[in-house]
Amino acid sequence: MPAQDFKIESLARYLHLTPQQVTRLADRGKLPGRKVGGEWRFCRADIHHWLETRIGLSDEQQLVDVEGVLRGPAGSEEPPPVCIAELLPPQAIAIPLQARTRSSVFTAMSELGARTGYLWDPEKMAEAIRTREDLHPTAMDNGVALLHPRRPMPNILGQAILALGITAGGIPFGGERGSLTDVFFLIASVEDRGHLRTLARLSRVISSAGFLDSIRQAPDALAAHKLIAETEEKLPG
Repeated sequence: MPAQDFKIESLARYLHLTPQQVTRLADRGKLPGRKVGGEWRFCRADIHHWLETRIGLSDEQQLVDVEGVLRGPAGSEEPPPVCIAELLPPQAIAIPLQARTRSSVFTAMSELGARTGYLWDPEKMAEAIRTREDLHPTAMDNGVALLHPRRPMPNILGQAILALGITAGGIPFGGERGSLTDVFFLIASVEDRGHLRTLARLSRVISSAGFLDSIRQAPDALAAHKLIAETEEKLPG
């Protein structure tokens, strides 16, 4: 069995569920898995993708629940809370982002992330997020795209970072029903759980009432960073 595979019991601990709940979800096709010798096995990468998809479809309370799941298995040392304002310094915010095409967004956002000093190879990051977008666009109907590689890239990162770019006008970026995108976040993580925790936390900030209208009106990076910090401070839980 590959080292990255979960069994029923280990996945139950990971998701803070009972083994019976995991088995029921797998039997109903609600969890990505396969049977080996009559027993369920779950690829870690597939489970992380499943969680990522759930985050994108979740409401506020479900996002809070996902954050709880991702803190770690029972009995383990709990990691410090994710802080979006700390991962996203003002120098990694561009208003406006100088990009007018889908391709130029990949380059501009990666170069923006490199301003933190923690992203050492923006060209490699740009190619990684391009590959991810070609597989499945992250653009949403609200005009936001959450750019990230398929898997964390610790080999080119000193630590996890975020970047934010807001273009002067919306551009075609793969959104459903032909919607345009003007708000771009880059999520650059060093490990899977950290990526999912950041995605869940950022999704809560983005979905806060009035946040997107306000961030689009922010005059500069400092104002945008202040808004993000204040919005995050008001999150319940």
